[in-house]
Amino acid sequence: MGMFCYQCQETGRNKGCEFGGVCGKSEDLADLQDLLIYTLKGISEIIIKGKLDIKNISYVNHQVIKGLFMTITNANFNDDVIIMKIEQMLSIRNELRTKVSVKNLHDAATFEIETMNDMVYKASYVGAVPKDKEDVRSLKHLILFGIKGLAAYTYHALNLRKEMEKLYAIIYEALAATLETDLTIEYLVALSMKVGEAGVNAMALLDEANTSQYGNPETTKVNIGVRNNPGILISGHDLTDLEQLLEQTKGTGIDVYTHSEMLPSHYYPAFKKYDNLAGNYGNAWWKQEDEFVSFNGPILFTTNCIVPPNSEDVRSRIFTTGISGFPGCVHIESDSNGKKDFSKIIELAKTMKPPVEIEKGSIVGGFGHNQVFALSDKVVNAVKTGAIKKFFVMAGCDGRMESREYYTQFAKKLPMDTVILTAGCAKYRYNKLGLGDIGGIPRVLDAGQCNDSYSLVMIALKLKEVFGLQDINDLPIVYNLSWYEQKAVLVLLALLYLGVRNIHLGPTLPAFLSPNVIKILVDNFGIAEIGAVDDDIKLLMEI
Repeated sequence: MGMFCYQCQETGRNKGCEFGGVCGKSEDLADLQDLLIYTLKGISEIIIKGKLDIKNISYVNHQVIKGLFMTITNANFNDDVIIMKIEQMLSIRNELRTKVSVKNLHDAATFEIETMNDMVYKASYVGAVPKDKEDVRSLKHLILFGIKGLAAYTYHALNLRKEMEKLYAIIYEALAATLETDLTIEYLVALSMKVGEAGVNAMALLDEANTSQYGNPETTKVNIGVRNNPGILISGHDLTDLEQLLEQTKGTGIDVYTHSEMLPSHYYPAFKKYDNLAGNYGNAWWKQEDEFVSFNGPILFTTNCIVPPNSEDVRSRIFTTGISGFPGCVHIESDSNGKKDFSKIIELAKTMKPPVEIEKGSIVGGFGHNQVFALSDKVVNAVKTGAIKKFFVMAGCDGRMESREYYTQFAKKLPMDTVILTAGCAKYRYNKLGLGDIGGIPRVLDAGQCNDSYSLVMIALKLKEVFGLQDINDLPIVYNLSWYEQKAVLVLLALLYLGVRNIHLGPTLPAFLSPNVIKILVDNFGIAEIGAVDDDIKLLMEI
């Protein structure tokens, strides 16, 4: 029946995937994910119109954010898991309807499904908006994709026993709103800013969760070579899974290596006590097909980003947990206390050869807001003396497109009196270039994962305070961001909510933004698409 998906940056022809996703998901899986989202919209409408107290539906709150997170790009490729989630959410939806008396509910809150064909057929039509309302559709998808990112960060915080009820409230409000057909552009723009505000709160909550559990990140030199023991490679974003894996591999002779967005775990003091945390292996997520072959040992995915493996050998070594999933790979569930048994991974690792070394040396990171605040006198002095002319926020996602070489060249060509502030896997474009330092301040300051973009905001707000400025845009800080998936959409909305202007975004603008919505973002926020490297450096140095 075909599909349509344009939620990621690599979507087909920058218009949309219609015959299988560039990410690797099938048409059926895309339809099932659409149906799951539609079901979650129905639940949200019942909660909003029925005025249910969010405090009394904790289980629903938790399952809704898990369902949203499952549909993020490269997170879960398992049709059976998505079907089970749909069935679970339909059961929850129907139970909620017995608790309230609400009339005029949309189909999302009332439809019934009896067969798989009916399910797929239904999914191909859900949430359609007429073509003459493409700007409404565009803003609804901007909000929806931002909400997916919000759910991801809320889920991570929940795993560390931190939650904020108003985050669930905005998720329900936004999802329910996308069912309405008479909303104005002005209302939807305002709602997208509410999602951005929630994004700031979610990232602050996750920052508190991570630092209260593992300490404040500190400047750390991370090994990128290998040792002689068999290893387990852990990918994704969830620090609680890493902690449990390290505890269970102590004294086994198995080393643990981080991959892609798990690199920043090395920066937290709590993880430094583990001798079995050997280093970081490889680069950004999209290079995993080659790097997993040479790693030799098992790989544990805690969240996105999974690239469907072509090699049967690699597939046989992949394990998933949390919201991640891939057909044929062993999935590890937690018990009622959140504990996971990784013994199957450990036993497999014992039978494997050590990783093949693909790099030597080390990289430096750990420049979260607390660490940079500790260096604030040195940073402020460097700015006042002119040693640092400009900070470039180059955070976000990496990806496969050749056009992303732009960011590597941009970093190489930046004047020597500039500093890059980064977070997310975009860092792999320039964190190994050896760009030097300015008076002991590294020219690449890595704050951590994509959610640690919050740290970059805190750094900017601190500098605004120190320099006595009224407007964050008066700082010598400019933004040249790369995006790939829906968490990056939330980060963008968060920055716009905070009033950051003149953000350059690439390697392409999102396909889900209509020309008129792009004009709104340009006129109101100064959003611009990246251009030629030299031209962009000249322009941004002059802002």
